[in-house]
Amino acid sequence: MKPPVISIVSKKRSGKTTLLEKLIPELKRRGYRVGTVKHDTHGFDIDHEGKDTWRHKQAGADAVVISSPWKLSVIKDVAKEVDLNRIVAEQLSDMDIVLTEGYKNAGMPQIEIFLSTAHRHPMHDKANPGTLFAVMSDVPMDLGVPRFHIDDVFALADLVQARFLISSGDIPGA
Repeated sequence: MKPPVISIVSKKRSGKTTLLEKLIPELKRRGYRVGTVKHDTHGFDIDHEGKDTWRHKQAGADAVVISSPWKLSVIKDVAKEVDLNRIVAEQLSDMDIVLTEGYKNAGMPQIEIFLSTAHRHPMHDKANPGTLFAVMSDVPMDLGVPRFHIDDVFALADLVQARFLISSGDIPGA
């Protein structure tokens, strides 16, 4: 069964990573296995020049896997961006929940972060909320969904847990 996927979205410099750094340990404390996917529209490189895996790629490998008793990483060339559903199905299907940073156009339920000091208006509005189901903000606002103070990660975790994780008797450790 595919885990639920929730996208943390906002305009630049609003605190997506910071929220994830708070929400992940809270969900882990509650007993859930949490996977994340970071969307990078500019491209990235996790291989380091001179390291064995970098040398394998330089030699022409289309995919390189590095494995240890504690971690597994795959570096693979793709012809086009891999769909989020496929990433979740192939890499994160054993998680209880997957949180994404970005993927605002993937059609997944979204938590928007809005900081009044960084932007004038939120991405969503009450008339067209799309897949928005919660807002984290430093100022009061009504977008037609629950709104929590930017620092109230516990209330957000309660909403996420109630809406996406608890079903009849499906409580971690039970």
